[in-house]
Amino acid sequence: MNGISNDRLIASAQAVLNPRTVPGYGGATRRMGQVGSTLVTEAGNLYSGVCIDTGSGTGFCAEHAAIAAMVTAGENKIIKIVAVWRNDKGVLCVLPPCGRCREFIRQMDPANLDTEVVLSQASSARLRELLPHTEWPSHLD
Repeated sequence: MNGISNDRLIASAQAVLNPRTVPGYGGATRRMGQVGSTLVTEAGNLYSGVCIDTGSGTGFCAEHAAIAAMVTAGENKIIKIVAVWRNDKGVLCVLPPCGRCREFIRQMDPANLDTEVVLSQASSARLRELLPHTEWPSHLD
C-alpha cells in the first residue's frame, strides 16, 4: 500500500520501546514504554511514541504519543502506522490500534480513513476497514 515496508516501520517502533515501571499512588505501579508506535506522514516523515499507563485514566496509547509528535511538527495526514509490544516471553508482537486510537487517527484528518494500519509483517488494512461505520451521522430533521 505504501513505499515504506512493514518491517522498517516495525523496526522503528521497536526502537522506541523502553518498558519500565514507576511508583504510583497507594503502592500501585505505573507502566510506561511497554508499547511503541511509529507512523509515516504524507510528507514521508516518521514520528514515534510510547504508551503511558496511569491509574486515573489520563494516560495514553503509543499511537497517541506518535500522533502528538506529528501534530507538534505541523503535520496531520498519516499514511501508515504500527504499534508493537513484547510479551512476557520477549516475543515482539504487532498490536492493532484500540477503538480510541482508531477514532483518534480518523479525527486528525478526513483522509486518514485511508491510513494503512500494519497488522503483521505481511498484512495491513485501511483504517476504514477497521472502523464499523465511517460516515458521520445523518440529520433526522
